[in-house]
Amino acid sequence: ARQWLGAGLKFLHGSFGDSQVLQQIGQFKPDFILLDLGVSSHQLDADGRGFSFRRSTALDMRMDRRSVLTAAELLNSSAEGELADLFRRYANERRSVGLAREIVRRRRTKPLRTSDDLVGAIRAVLGSRSGPADFARLFQAVRIAVNRELEELSSALPVLRGALEVEGTLTVISYHSGEDRIVKQMFSNWAKSCICPPRQPVCTCRGRSLGTRSPRKPITAAPDEVVRNRRSRSAKLRVFRKAHDVEG
Repeated sequence: ARQWLGAGLKFLHGSFGDSQVLQQIGQFKPDFILLDLGVSSHQLDADGRGFSFRRSTALDMRMDRRSVLTAAELLNSSAEGELADLFRRYANERRSVGLAREIVRRRRTKPLRTSDDLVGAIRAVLGSRSGPADFARLFQAVRIAVNRELEELSSALPVLRGALEVEGTLTVISYHSGEDRIVKQMFSNWAKSCICPPRQPVCTCRGRSLGTRSPRKPITAAPDEVVRNRRSRSAKLRVFRKAHDVEG
């Protein structure tokens, strides 16, 4: 690692959407970018980070400790409608309205501070049969909201594509359906030669493809890899190659 650092390896600490990070990447003009949107297993398993639903874990969930908003602050300050939207969009929760209402009801008496508080609210709405799969899905939704993960990804992808050298490759590994939907839609849009409305008689858009998806469908983990690492089962890798005649 020291040799690489001496040869010019540079670490940048920031989110995908950080303007200073994106500016420096643009100056570097890479020919290959890999975004791994997963969370480190070490982070997930560390009680002090607050990602886990283990008993009595503080509701933190910040990827960057320099950030102000924690999971506890989000759950205790967001309006009921905002919470319902969060659980519906990021966790596909059918009872999102009921869960949001239960959280608001509970925090009137006692603010939510630990994993036990959120698990209790979930069980009150989803019932006694709710278990780790439900907790993981709903805790993940809160984490995504705390860190604005989907917004950061949406704003970063076009900038990163523009930063690539011609015929450069942008590769993204996603682990959440919301992330994959954003990547899939953007890559599909960029690969089209025309993005005008279907019935528009004259093309007024860019009129050319910005590159190609190769392969068109996502690459997923092989069965033997999933056996070795269960967290790889939701991973989807998509690839976009910038066209040779496109700048920016």
